[in-house]
This record gives sequence, C-alpha cells and structure tokens, in this order.
Amino acid sequence: MTMPEDTFEGRLAAIRERMAAACRRAGRAPDTVALVAVSKTYSPAIVREAVACGVRTFGESRVQEARQKVPLCPSGLEWHLIGHLQRNKVREAARLFTMVHAVDSLRLMEALDVACAEAGVTMPICLEVNVSGEAAKYGFAPDEVPAALEAATCLMRLDVDGVMTIPPFDPDPERARGYFSRLRELRDEWAAASGFPLSTLSMGMSTDFEVAIEEGATLVRVGTALFGPRG
Repeated sequence: MTMPEDTFEGRLAAIRERMAAACRRAGRAPDTVALVAVSKTYSPAIVREAVACGVRTFGESRVQEARQKVPLCPSGLEWHLIGHLQRNKVREAARLFTMVHAVDSLRLMEALDVACAEAGVTMPICLEVNVSGEAAKYGFAPDEVPAALEAATCLMRLDVDGVMTIPPFDPDPERARGYFSRLRELRDEWAAASGFPLSTLSMGMSTDFEVAIEEGATLVRVGTALFGPRG
C-alpha cells in the first residue's frame, strides 16, 4: 500500500524507496546506506512522530538547539551533530551526541578528545573535507587530511570512522556528482595509506542524496524532503 506523501510516513516511505533505487543503480545493497533524519528546527513532537514511524537516527546542527530538544524526545535514539562545532561547545557535544560528522580542524579534534575523556565516552567522528575549496566552507583541505589522520592515532577517545563533505549548492544534483566521487576516491587513498578503514562516507542531502548514494555514500542527511518545509 502506497502512503500519501503529505504525511511523514508517506514521505519516509518515498525517501527509502528512492534510496533503494539509487542503491540498485549503483549495484549496492540497500542496507549499505543509512538515513540521518535532519531534525534541526523541527519540534520534539515531530521527532516523536518520526520515531513512531521507525526512525532512530537524527541530525542536529547546533548544540544549543539539541540541548533543549534531546531531553524532550524519546530515549535510546542516535543523535548526530552535522553542523560546525565550536571548541567551547565540545563538553556539551560529548554528552549529547552519538557521532560528530563535521570535525574540521586538529584543534577541534584535540578538544573533543579531552571532552570525551571527561564524559567517559568514545566518539565516532567524520573529518569534514572541503573538496570544493570554497573559502566560506569549513573543513580540512584534502592535502591536510593525512596529517589529521596521523594526529588521530594519539587521540584515544575519538574513532575516525570516515569523512564528510558538502558540495556547492546547486539545484541540479548532477553538478554535485564530481565532488562526491572525488571524496570517495580520496577516502580510498587515505584509507590505504593510513590504516584507518574510513568506512563512513557522509554525503548527500535532500536535493542530491540519490547522486551521493550512487557515488558511495553510506550516510545521507535528509531534512526538508523528509519533514517538509521549515517554518
């Protein structure tokens, strides 16, 4: 039975089918890609509706918003920080989040490692890579990543699971393909050279997640296509 797409359940079913179709086109199993429901700016009530439909992993962009929201949502969920993390927020982030996607500097890695040690947790992270070279974007330049991986070998509370990127905004998702494929190629080089598996590729959002999956994404971050327009 097809669900109407004006309901959360219907939109979720449509997104999952689009994800599965992209996997089929790429010759991948659908279970190789996970959905991060980007709940930033949406209320705890909307999160609870998503949980009732089977969603367990949510993405937030700001520590301040998550601080208010997470206690009002069901327990046992995975909360991923997908936005820029300031060093003065690392202690809260270590206690609120299951994973951080956008670690973008050595100083942030070191600060987050200390905060995780204080919180008694080990945090999986992705290194944010500025593949496009845009001056306004956060992230490591590609040639900085090997040194970051080398530094990570001394950080006992961080697990570098993979890399993430955000391509330049373009309404045509095909224009993002080159950035996604380049990150996958770089990831393969870094994994071979460093010994880190880097199995996570966090790339793709509402406008381009299908292209990202075709190019190897293992986590896609979908907000408006899932929850509807933000108010």
